Amino acid sequence: MKYNFTDIMTVGEASIRWNISPVSVKHLCTGIQGRPPRLTKEECRKSGRSWLVTRQGMERLYGPEEK
Repeated sequence: MKYNFTDIMTVGEASIRWNISPVSVKHLCTGIQGRPPRLTKEECRKSGRSWLVTRQGMERLYGPEEK
């Protein structure tokens, strides 16, 4: 799948755009308390020390971002 440049963001940016905590977004990628991640490998990945998420993954879980 091809993404626009603005469709991929850091956990911090996603947390601001969807008004949720950065830790909550990171847990979408890593899972928490033995539960599997809620974002798929196509929606989230680690790049160096930063987690990246897609707009499509965030919208699937939280709906469209508020403008």
